[in-house]
Amino acid sequence: MTDDHEAVRDLLAAWAFGALDQAEEETLTAHLADCESCAAEAARLRETVRLLDGPPPEAPARSADGALSLALRSRPAAARVAGHAAPYAAAVAGLKSLLPELAGHWAMPVVHDWDAHATVAHLLAADEHLAARLGIDSRVPPSRIEEGTPWEEAWDRRTADVIAHEHGRTPEETVADWTAQADELLATPEALDPQLAARAETLMGLRLPVADHFVVRAFETWIHTDDIGRALGLPVPPPPQEHLDQLVRLAVRVLGLALGTDAPPVLFAVTGGEEWVLGSADEPVRAELVLEPVDFCLLVGGRYTPRTVPRGATGDAAAVRNVLERAASLAWL
Repeated sequence: MTDDHEAVRDLLAAWAFGALDQAEEETLTAHLADCESCAAEAARLRETVRLLDGPPPEAPARSADGALSLALRSRPAAARVAGHAAPYAAAVAGLKSLLPELAGHWAMPVVHDWDAHATVAHLLAADEHLAARLGIDSRVPPSRIEEGTPWEEAWDRRTADVIAHEHGRTPEETVADWTAQADELLATPEALDPQLAARAETLMGLRLPVADHFVVRAFETWIHTDDIGRALGLPVPPPPQEHLDQLVRLAVRVLGLALGTDAPPVLFAVTGGEEWVLGSADEPVRAELVLEPVDFCLLVGGRYTPRTVPRGATGDAAAVRNVLERAASLAWL
């Protein structure tokens, strides 16, 4: 077993959260003692979990001769903010912890037609919409977008302009500007005070409290961190359960608005969490749908299709399909 890298790598994410049973823990420990590459990956994952406010890290794994397999870099912890901004602070810290792995890989394809450099540039563009509403100056020259342009088109054009601008700079400069903007967002009064964050703002076609827009920023930052991790072949842990619950609840609220009150009612639940009736409240539930919380977020984020997302479903197949298709249609990431 100790040379079965694929089987061991499947255990690493669960190990980083302390979620292995005793037999799995013994198997993994034996493998890490003999395999420096897996031990290094294990140490990186445990540090990422720490930055995402997961369990505290244990000592890095050691090789058979007792030497440390990896010297962990010193990285900043997630910013201390109010509960509504905590998922974004953790997601920012998680991406910061992954970015050093991109050295020499910035031209690597990641998602859509973006390389790694463009993916970080996209986050710089995406965060600036909330940043501007909170009084933070843009770090990229403005785009020429006519007033009244539909938000989807304006969003796409601004992203394209920022990516083109940042491709004329070094990845390190782009990372520095994204980091500075994210840190400024997390230092705003609205990130620290729930009352100030209660005011509503319209961004990306959604009128939501500023508090919820921070959750949206967390959602997108985590999704693109996962994109980068997949491109690198490195597993990225999901958000801590408390943060994941916040992402799910917001996504369900937006999905409910998108479905409206005329859709065939479906009892929707996430595994181990809450349940909601989506659609009409005036007729009996026609179907039940259950998704894992991470899978639901990946569906809303456009990383699963309605056909491929794992689900448990009973009842009216058309009603279930309607919910899945509407959830997938929310994706703008």
